[in-house]
Amino acid sequence: MVDRRPVGFGRRDGEGSTRPGGQPDVPEGATRLDDESMARLLPVREARGHKGTFGKLLVIAGSLDYAGAALLVCRAAGRAGAGLVTLAVPESLQPLFAAKVVEATTMALPEDDVEEVDPEPALAKVLDHEHDAMVIGPGLRPSLATTDLLRLILTAPEEAAGPPAVLDAEALRTLASADDWWQSVTRPCVLTPHAGEFARLRAGSGHQPDEDGDLNADDAARVRAASAAAAEWGQVVILKGANTVIAAPDGSTAVAPFENPAMASGGTGDVLAGTVGALLAQGLAPFDAARLGVYLHGLAGETVRERLGDAGLLASDLPEAVPLARKRLAAIAERQRSGRRVGFGVRDEAPPAPSGSGDGPGTGPGDGPGDDAVPGGDAFPAASPGGSS
Repeated sequence: MVDRRPVGFGRRDGEGSTRPGGQPDVPEGATRLDDESMARLLPVREARGHKGTFGKLLVIAGSLDYAGAALLVCRAAGRAGAGLVTLAVPESLQPLFAAKVVEATTMALPEDDVEEVDPEPALAKVLDHEHDAMVIGPGLRPSLATTDLLRLILTAPEEAAGPPAVLDAEALRTLASADDWWQSVTRPCVLTPHAGEFARLRAGSGHQPDEDGDLNADDAARVRAASAAAAEWGQVVILKGANTVIAAPDGSTAVAPFENPAMASGGTGDVLAGTVGALLAQGLAPFDAARLGVYLHGLAGETVRERLGDAGLLASDLPEAVPLARKRLAAIAERQRSGRRVGFGVRDEAPPAPSGSGDGPGTGPGDGPGDDAVPGGDAFPAASPGGSS
């Protein structure tokens, strides 16, 4: 006998859960992300929109040793709906990256040595480029020049500060080494640290590592630490890992319902950065872009896990699944707007039989099961997935 199991984004009730009903407990003070709430955050795609309508994202990422990080960010951003993506790299590396990115364009940053940006001319070029959001950090080469450029971008005077930015990888390491960095950053940011990067940032802010507790296995500790950090730094924080935590400076905190060991693979964080950056470019506020980006990323991981299992997922598998996750939420959003249910089921009221007809009640054309309901409910049930981002 073949074991017939349901196929889709979610996990069967009870799998990987810590309480009845298939969902782990939510730490106090946090809300759980789900299909219905995330569908409401999807940016509208106007029928007459064009590539400029759907956001311009500037990506400062990549180096000779970590070219893949930049490519993953750009591909994920395009798959998450950004209209235009531009990758900024040191001018000596532009030919390499231009040959690798297809849909994205490239921008050469001035250098004062091979693969070493010249910070002030590079800043001028960045500020002169038209964009709606930025992703900074994945795969950047650690150097004093890189640190200076990031500092200049993040601390530009408020009138020239520019649009919001996603900060990951080398950008986070730069912040961790700067005293009281949050007091001088002038643009809204979404920080995307994993537990190790988060611990370094907290240590750089004067906190002892043991103050925050176990940032890998203790979800309550993760929520408390992320919330405290977001409030202190005045920025949105995504604390990555199983049951990713998203915290806003105003105390709002959310937890994603994903525990997915397949996502423990190099480069998946770059895909998340590109996804969140694309949503920022499409006009979402930082906390909304962070929550929706984490959820789309987690659903994409569940899609790949259903196909491949708990191991073998490559980061390059994820961008292709992001638009499928978005399509799923778009269908739910459309149903929310119209108030209709989709699938098979019985209407609340059957129309009366035509006058003078010999047919009995419910036997006229169009009576009986309709095309837009399901037996017992919903054709797009809320996922109860289990995966990490």
